[in-house]
Amino acid sequence: MRETTDGEALGARAAARPVGGVPCRVVVCRDCCCGTSKVTGVDHAAQTARLRAGAPVRISACLDVCDQANVVVVQPSSAGRAAGARPVWFGLVNDPDATEDIVAWVRAGGPGVAPRPEILDLYAFTPPRRRPAP
Repeated sequence: MRETTDGEALGARAAARPVGGVPCRVVVCRDCCCGTSKVTGVDHAAQTARLRAGAPVRISACLDVCDQANVVVVQPSSAGRAAGARPVWFGLVNDPDATEDIVAWVRAGGPGVAPRPEILDLYAFTPPRRRPAP
């Protein structure tokens, strides 16, 4: 099995893709605050690996919401997008139970496909709007 640049096996990516569409994707911030020793008591590598078990994961530079570290964004699948779903941002994802709840939701279909578990409402937030570059 060939590997992609982020270490994910191509076969695993194909296996995660639902028939006829693009699966949910997870974006994990790992920059100045998220994924660093500034957020104590979290095994960041284990968290990323666990998220990868549920969906394709992209590691991002700073998402500019450092006060919410660790930040995880769940992007809807093509089916979720067709149903009108938008990405869902989660902040303060600093314990294994929160990570497991996100993984379970993504495996169930994620935004627009499966109802979001109420426990994840504790972590969901609306990111600030970014100003366009001048």
